[in-house]
Amino acid sequence: AAVAFKNAKQFDQAREACLREAEAHENNKALFHAAKAYEQAGMMLKEMQRLPEAVQLIEKASMMYLENGTPDTAAIALERAGKLIENVSPEKAVQLYQQAASVFENEERLRQALEMLGKASRLLVRGRRLDEAALSLQKEKSIYKEIENYPTCYKKTIAQVLVHLHRNDYVAAERCVRESYSIPGFNGSEDCAALEQLLEGYDQQDQDQVSEVCNLPLFKYMDNDYAKLGLTLVVPGGGIKKKSPNAAQDKARGPAAVGSHADEEEDEYSGGLC
Repeated sequence: AAVAFKNAKQFDQAREACLREAEAHENNKALFHAAKAYEQAGMMLKEMQRLPEAVQLIEKASMMYLENGTPDTAAIALERAGKLIENVSPEKAVQLYQQAASVFENEERLRQALEMLGKASRLLVRGRRLDEAALSLQKEKSIYKEIENYPTCYKKTIAQVLVHLHRNDYVAAERCVRESYSIPGFNGSEDCAALEQLLEGYDQQDQDQVSEVCNLPLFKYMDNDYAKLGLTLVVPGGGIKKKSPNAAQDKARGPAAVGSHADEEEDEYSGGLC
């Protein structure tokens, strides 16, 4: 009946039939088939553009899949629900992707878990939930390190640093780079050199240097959400490069003054410390 209603585009009746089917399977303790029917009911609600209700039913189905001992199917259902709701409620989508990642991780299917975590991280950055994004990226990086995918660890470090700098947390950004020296091959990589240059420019309030680094292909060809972080990074203090007071005075007084200033420094202790 549900299939006939669906083919006739009578989605509300199809949903009702799926729910009755799910109930019958539950009464027979056939959890897997009950979950499938709930998922189908959710897809009928999707056709009716009732997305929050659709997600609710798919979540219910995923719980049943877990109860039935089929975690992979549960994680796939959660991912499907996340995709459905992503444009309507990114917060809910993040939650669903993180749940799916946990299920995959428990099953030691780390690549699938990373895919889900990556989706969650990008949505958090897009929604400017930067504190949570920093934690999510750290989780990704730890798993990439565990599976010895070191080049991707370097890329995640770049994303982390950009997130920390947008949070105005230079200390966390610097610590992030320092901790990454323990990742094989990071020290001496172009990623490491670029990040050191970026941090130096940020610390010196040199907007030109920061913009130059963020326009490198290494930054521009990252995932779109991270590339945007690079292109919109503004250093505090208006981006005016710091100069030492002596340098500014010497410039005003001319080259001869620079020489005499240097002599003064050399002769400071010429008469002895006393």
